[in-house]
Amino acid sequence: MAHLSLYRKFRPNTFDDLVRQEHVSTVLKNQIGTGTVGHAYLFCGPRGTGKTSVARIFARAVNCESPKNGSPCGVCPTCKALAEGSLDVTEIDAASNNGVAEMRDLREKVQYPPVTGKYKVYIVDEVHMLTDSAFNALLKTLEEPPAHAIFILATTEPHKIPATILSRCMRLDFKLLPEEDLENHLKRILKEIGREYEEEAVSAIARAGAGSDRDMLSIAEMCLAYQEKLTYEGVTSVLGAADFNETASLCEALLAFDMSATIERTETILSAGKSVGVLCKDILATLNRIAVAKTCRTAEKLLSLPKAQFTRISEIAQKADGRAVLRATEILARTETDLRLVSSPRICLETALMKIAVPAADESVDALVARLNALEKRLAEGNFAPAQAAAPSAIPAQTPDAVTAPVSTATAEETDYEFPTEEPVFEEAFFPDEPVRPARERAAEKTEKTKTERAEGAPAPYAESPKPLPATPAEAANGVSAEIVYGKFMRLLRRMSKNGVLFTMCTDLDAKYEENTLVLYTESETVLRSLSKEEHVAIMKEVFSQLGVTSFCVKLKSAQQKSGGALEQFRKDFGDYPIEIK
Repeated sequence: MAHLSLYRKFRPNTFDDLVRQEHVSTVLKNQIGTGTVGHAYLFCGPRGTGKTSVARIFARAVNCESPKNGSPCGVCPTCKALAEGSLDVTEIDAASNNGVAEMRDLREKVQYPPVTGKYKVYIVDEVHMLTDSAFNALLKTLEEPPAHAIFILATTEPHKIPATILSRCMRLDFKLLPEEDLENHLKRILKEIGREYEEEAVSAIARAGAGSDRDMLSIAEMCLAYQEKLTYEGVTSVLGAADFNETASLCEALLAFDMSATIERTETILSAGKSVGVLCKDILATLNRIAVAKTCRTAEKLLSLPKAQFTRISEIAQKADGRAVLRATEILARTETDLRLVSSPRICLETALMKIAVPAADESVDALVARLNALEKRLAEGNFAPAQAAAPSAIPAQTPDAVTAPVSTATAEETDYEFPTEEPVFEEAFFPDEPVRPARERAAEKTEKTKTERAEGAPAPYAESPKPLPATPAEAANGVSAEIVYGKFMRLLRRMSKNGVLFTMCTDLDAKYEENTLVLYTESETVLRSLSKEEHVAIMKEVFSQLGVTSFCVKLKSAQQKSGGALEQFRKDFGDYPIEIK
């Protein structure tokens, strides 16, 4: 007897033998049981998910004399005749019979009644390959076929089928199969044929099947021909994947931003004869495992790797930064697409790996985030120390004649200079003490001042000294306006408090002195209620105490105050015109 491939030998004969696809088999079994079989079906889905197998089971079931649970019994004369081959079930390959002549021939033959069963079933595989003329020739027959005819159209690309055909068919979509179901199916087959296997090897074959039962069985047959017992090493060898340890070491160097080790290990793998495309795919698979190990609690169960390999993946995942893994995966995913078009795949892959390993050369946001995360990690571990740190006192005065003189540097230990731990104070105030002048005018004044100081031999300042902030009620009495005190309050609040909500609410307040109390007016009741909370009052009180303000309150601006403020502004803008209020 001729040898049969696994996917042909173990093709399902009943709906119960199917791997998943319950949503399809349930519909068909119910229609057979109730006698409401349709005249045209469209089976859509990826390759190897059971479309043709279900079509054959359905073709026998509708003709079976005593179906069992919707499936053909296999013992009646009709089932036996259909199993041996009958004219009542016709399979047509639309890829090679896609012309008008073939469809016209089908239209003529469909008029003849069945020979052994109740229905003549036409299974048209890869129906999307038909030409437009062939679809038009099939259209009328598909719309109103004889009572004894059933059409089953199977395709992997339903978007290529005309809408006029789609609207005349009952569409059933087949799904990719989960890895767990593929593993169980393969284990049953291996036990039936009496072959030993490792759990990790079965998991690797199921993953390589990518949801397709036929692809998985084809890979399994290659692996069974490679060795008597299915092992993980044998499966990876058959699939042409790079050695796990080499790929893991490459990914470890990649995520540690070690470009030298990355390129060296890449060259070692490629020089052994591995394909560039396969290596890129292996790196992506390893990065995916690292991401799973880093984020999932049940990673060991999900990955189904040998113990030693999972331990290695976990070690890399603990050291790696999550954003760096994501950035590397995105870059290599784009590279995998580019490899199909470039003339030098090896250079393309190595360039992508260098881009990942040297984030300093990449100006994207992801690269900057990866660099910041690496820096924070080194700081947290306490092993980050700059080689040289320039102290303010070590910076020499620059004169017009010696602008390019070398700057002497000294380490932090030599100068006893302590790096500041507080938040830096910005020179540009959020609320100025005086009216804001044009930027060009302020820049020209600052430049002139610098030239004057350098001409007099004064040293160049390292940083401008901040202006004194205290403002007391006594200063208000001497002419310091409430607006200036409020501006100082906002600047100090920004430095002292990390409460961004409080700072935002205080930005639109109006400040006025009423007797010895600084009153802050707001037009929003919501802002008033929020600023009256204990935590906000405590922060404002602390900030005002730094300014010497001991009495303050927040009030709601009345409608009269709002109109009065608008009137004052109107008078200020149009002071040359007489204004009469009625």
